[in-house]
Amino acid sequence: MDKNYDLVIIGGGPAGMSAGIYAVRQDIKTMLITKDFGGQIAKKAVRIENYLGLNKITGIDLINKFKNHLKSFPIEFEYGSVKKIEKKGDIFLISIGKKKLISKSVIITSGADPRPLEVPGEKKYIGKGVSYCTVCDGPLYKDKVIAIIGGGNSGLESALFMSKFAKKIYILEYGEKLGADRVTKDKVFKEKNIEIICSAEIKKIKGDKFVNSIIWKDRKNNREKTAEVDGIFVEVGHQPATSFVKNLVDFSKRDEIKINHNTCQTKTPGLFAAGDVTDVKYKQIIIAAGEGAKASLSVSKYLSNRNN
Repeated sequence: MDKNYDLVIIGGGPAGMSAGIYAVRQDIKTMLITKDFGGQIAKKAVRIENYLGLNKITGIDLINKFKNHLKSFPIEFEYGSVKKIEKKGDIFLISIGKKKLISKSVIITSGADPRPLEVPGEKKYIGKGVSYCTVCDGPLYKDKVIAIIGGGNSGLESALFMSKFAKKIYILEYGEKLGADRVTKDKVFKEKNIEIICSAEIKKIKGDKFVNSIIWKDRKNNREKTAEVDGIFVEVGHQPATSFVKNLVDFSKRDEIKINHNTCQTKTPGLFAAGDVTDVKYKQIIIAAGEGAKASLSVSKYLSNRNN
């Protein structure tokens, strides 16, 4: 039998959990659907030093704090993936496998998936030397040589994490200089087993049964270069997870859900979005949590107006 809710939240990252807490505190009957809690933080945030009130914490520990806080409230959970959202009149039908939930409003906080390089050999060697998660797979490369693709904060933080395990680390960055913040760059510069290579355009990943080398073009002199590596970690950004909602929202050029930045509402009344899945400029944990709270406050006002 279909269940009815005032609000269904899709996604269990910082935006979704924050939205859940704010919703139940306003007596909104809420269901939160997620494949797992934490999103990118649990898998990719090695250490966090910029979350207000917490000087230094791992991504997993921060997510556990969020999750324990959320579960102290009377909120319902459903573990799974949303296949489709439809709007019939003024209600939403949310499909999870063969089950359908009925809700007066929805907040999408599904985050983003790792963006692939789209180069030859990448797909072939996923799980055989190509990875998108240093926290998950990093310890497998103890005393090995690895390449990290991407010179932003995520790439450099991954390199710092891997410096405890790997014998040698190459950071390959497409741009002429690293894009990470100064504090993170200074930490990387101190590590003797990390080599930074800028202006590197990745051309191919090669291997036998497993990855054994990476080929890139030096954009300064147009020459191809090769490094023998045992593993490759891709850190070139993320793409929003939005396939289930494409008929109800507008997208930016980066496939992010366009929202009203004052209310988090999409073009469809009653359908809101928050966090990294949206076109909000900065993708930060603290911003995602704040956007989740904003979305729930907007839902409360929407439901109040809807019932009057």
